Amino acid sequence: MARVRVREMMPPGHVRTPAYLRGKTGEIERELGPFANPEKLAYGHEAEKRDLYRVRFTMREIWGDGAERPEDTLDAEIYAHWLEQVDD
Repeated sequence: MARVRVREMMPPGHVRTPAYLRGKTGEIERELGPFANPEKLAYGHEAEKRDLYRVRFTMREIWGDGAERPEDTLDAEIYAHWLEQVDD
């Protein structure tokens, strides 16, 4: 699985990427295909299609040492323009 980091962007307006995942690193669980960009649709604009991915994060990555169950995971669907590849 490819490792990715969620970009730490804070654009104004309607975005679909949770703030608590920005800057966090996870693994692509699967590609879901191209979908119209909801950040444009929310304002009634024509929306280009963007690739959508399901990304898996560990609780340790999200919450740090305070995670109650560090090995548990959370999956989030995130558009490609929010992701950057992580080189190990």
